[in-house]
Amino acid sequence: MADLTPRVLSIQSHVVSGYVGNKSATFPLQLLGFEVDAINSVQFSNHTGYKNGIKGQVLDDNQLQELIDGLDMNGINKYSHIINGYIGSKSFLHKLGDIVKHLKEVNPELIYVCDPVMGDFGPGMYVPKELLPVYQDVIVPLSDVCLPNQFEAELITGRKIVNEEDALQVMQDFHAKGVKTVILSSTELGDTKHLVGLASCKLTNTVIKVKIPKFPAAFVGTGDLFTALCTAWLYKTKGDLKLTLENTLNTMQVILDRTLKHANSAAAMTGDAAPTPPQMELKLIQSKDVIENPKSGGVTAELLSS
Repeated sequence: MADLTPRVLSIQSHVVSGYVGNKSATFPLQLLGFEVDAINSVQFSNHTGYKNGIKGQVLDDNQLQELIDGLDMNGINKYSHIINGYIGSKSFLHKLGDIVKHLKEVNPELIYVCDPVMGDFGPGMYVPKELLPVYQDVIVPLSDVCLPNQFEAELITGRKIVNEEDALQVMQDFHAKGVKTVILSSTELGDTKHLVGLASCKLTNTVIKVKIPKFPAAFVGTGDLFTALCTAWLYKTKGDLKLTLENTLNTMQVILDRTLKHANSAAAMTGDAAPTPPQMELKLIQSKDVIENPKSGGVTAELLSS
């Protein structure tokens, strides 16, 4: 009997302690029924927000190819999905493109979910500028699902988003590059209390808008969690974009609420003026229930067209 369990190759960063990259993505994907094979693009002691810095190693493009060669020679290279997160070098990003092409030859039904992590408003670009044309010309055209934030979407398309019409056109620009589903994970089109997310599926002509309540705190690892949850729910709902975003964002709202409450309580007990990075690590294990069965976190998606 054939094993129909979805199997994802996740190429992201790894931390020994805490929850970013593969540490943020693997557990939720497993809870939602995925076999997860993880390649750690970096292996760090912790994320970069800790006051004393990090220790660890960075995987290069040749080492990445060695791992794929090992999967190939043992016949364990057929995946239903491949996802990526932060990548910091041009050569590694080019190698990712080669690997996606190769794995799509192994399984033509493979779905590539791309989070084009390059930066955000405020910090600006936090990868070398030379990665942008690789995303534009190589990576995005290979993507079946792409999840940029507004900053990244503007970089990739060269189009500014100042209103909803601009955002809709930007998503059409992604479709023109071959992307079937585009999810603008966050935009600045909201207000003081909300971010706005937008999504478009070319196959169904569905466009979704969702208001995302803001938290009075900065979290780390949320983008990796968002990509993982969207990947899982797009599969489980057979591409229902509205339900995918509602399940994903309601799950995240509960996780972030639990994380912040824990962090504030821990900071009060230790006498810290504000929660420390260790206290602000995502409470994923403590949120197993809501990952498996999303609860209302106050998010309802609006269907703009279908």
